[in-house]
Amino acid sequence: MNTLELKKMANEVRKGIVTAVHSAKSGHPGGSLSAADIYTYLFFEELNIDPKNPQKPDRDRFVLSKGHTAPGYYSVLANRGFFPVEDLKTLRHTGSYLQGHPDKKHIPGVDMSSGSLGQGISAAVGMALSAKLSGEDYRVYTLLGDGEIQEGQVWEAAMFAGHRKLDNFVAIVDNNGLQIDGDIADVCSPYPIGDKFKAFNFHVIEADAHDFDDLKKAFDEAKATKGMPTAIIAKSVKGKGVSFMENQASWHGAAPNDEQYAQAMADLEKVGESL
Repeated sequence: MNTLELKKMANEVRKGIVTAVHSAKSGHPGGSLSAADIYTYLFFEELNIDPKNPQKPDRDRFVLSKGHTAPGYYSVLANRGFFPVEDLKTLRHTGSYLQGHPDKKHIPGVDMSSGSLGQGISAAVGMALSAKLSGEDYRVYTLLGDGEIQEGQVWEAAMFAGHRKLDNFVAIVDNNGLQIDGDIADVCSPYPIGDKFKAFNFHVIEADAHDFDDLKKAFDEAKATKGMPTAIIAKSVKGKGVSFMENQASWHGAAPNDEQYAQAMADLEKVGESL
């Protein structure tokens, strides 16, 4: 896909996020929207995956460590062809396979059930080590929240990945600056994020989470890095694309009502028209 096509697809992914959370009357739109471009680049450009064969042995693995942003994950999987886009409207409904957090037993394309913050990166590091031990060449990617990295388990996993020189492993931090209780710098500052990963023997790349050229450069650099894992610190805007959600911590875990849903979809329609 070229940059314009990726922008258009990311806008569709955002529409899916808003639609799913509105339909569920609960969920996490803010961090899903901030990561929508990252999801889009990963699933349409970066990952070696096949929607027709979700379990193919040589596929790249993706673990959503910040599992509460499942609406973004589900929307990109649906748009990539793993299941019908129409099913996004069943998010969190009784009997739906699209639960509030990713479930690898029931959702095609999900490699790890996640949601308990800090645990996803540990599982992803284990997958990367497994590839090394068995001589496989698949790569492993995990998406973390910048509030999530306040969890100590994240740094145990980082220490292990750095020590084992897992150059097939990429940790992406969605650095939107906000968590459920407000500004991450006020709650329990993880800054400087890049320096922390460097201390654990990671190659660190800073990127604009909403610039596809920048994301391409970052992921290409990660692939070219040998002998150490990579951390991409992706600067983003919480609620990106929806005017009244942008940079508002209150939209971390709230669903839009009917009027807000109409406004959000109108915002995204305008973005689509501008493209």
